[in-house]
Amino acid sequence: MPAKVYYDKDADLALLKNKTIAILGYGSQGHGHAQNLRDSGCNVIIAELPGTANHDQAVKDGFEPLSAAEATKKADIITILLPDEIQADVFRAEVRDNLSPGNVLVCAHGFNVHFNQFEIPQGVAAILVAPKGPGHLVRAEYVKGGGVPCLIGLGPGADDSSRGIALAYAKGIGGARAGVIETTFAEEVETDLFGEQVVLCGGVSALIKAGYETLVEAGYQPEMAYFECMHEVKLIVDLLYQGGLNYMRYSISNTAEYGDYTRGPRIITDETKAEMKKILGEIQKGEFAREWILENKAGAPSFKALRRLEREHGIEAVGRQLRRLMPWIDAKEV
Repeated sequence: MPAKVYYDKDADLALLKNKTIAILGYGSQGHGHAQNLRDSGCNVIIAELPGTANHDQAVKDGFEPLSAAEATKKADIITILLPDEIQADVFRAEVRDNLSPGNVLVCAHGFNVHFNQFEIPQGVAAILVAPKGPGHLVRAEYVKGGGVPCLIGLGPGADDSSRGIALAYAKGIGGARAGVIETTFAEEVETDLFGEQVVLCGGVSALIKAGYETLVEAGYQPEMAYFECMHEVKLIVDLLYQGGLNYMRYSISNTAEYGDYTRGPRIITDETKAEMKKILGEIQKGEFAREWILENKAGAPSFKALRRLEREHGIEAVGRQLRRLMPWIDAKEV
């Protein structure tokens, strides 16, 4: 059965009238939520750390940032848009004891709620409002008169009236212009982590590196390997984004399409799919969440080491050189 899609007509912004919304964190999602809600007529306050670039940006955008504790005390609706790995510590230190019955806690990703990192007080409702795009896109589409589709969900302490708040909030950030689908915290978190690990980040990164290494090890020029295995990925992804697999296959050569059908299954095999199922099981059982939480409690040594090694991969070195030859792509370096 297809999911029900909600739009602007299904959401009532008046439910946010006379309420103060605190946005904790003025990063990617935070700046988009805050400015869109303010432009939608909502009373918005910001929490950010003094001396940080995000704090300075919030001031430039016309806000007067507070501490997380102060913002929570003043607000009716508190949106936590901090990185997953620090949310629980900030929640325990500054948010939890400053919440009051009737408050609504909004999450744009359900990691900490689903994996029981928040102890949500009695009388506080947790809801999910998750735009399916980065914050800069949430802001840009709103300014253009559009929006980024959103997911909403009801968590601990939430009821039917909380659904109305979630829909109103999604409308306030522009999501109801594009469409809002109801899900659960569990479904949002588990599918999000799976997609990141198996396809969007882990899968794509590993596939690109393996293809590059195979060509270079076979004696082909690194520049040729980069173009074929990294640079041209965008061409294919753009076609997928516009019209799915069929449109991509319609747009490429018959040779490429035949290679897709006959060679793709030799790369993504039954063994690969079995490993995908294993990863999904780790996510569902909370094993990945525990691993990530413990990694951060230890100061993230493995994460930092892996990040350093990956930045030194050969495909990154040749990529930096080639991107300098292509000013039209607005190259970025870390």
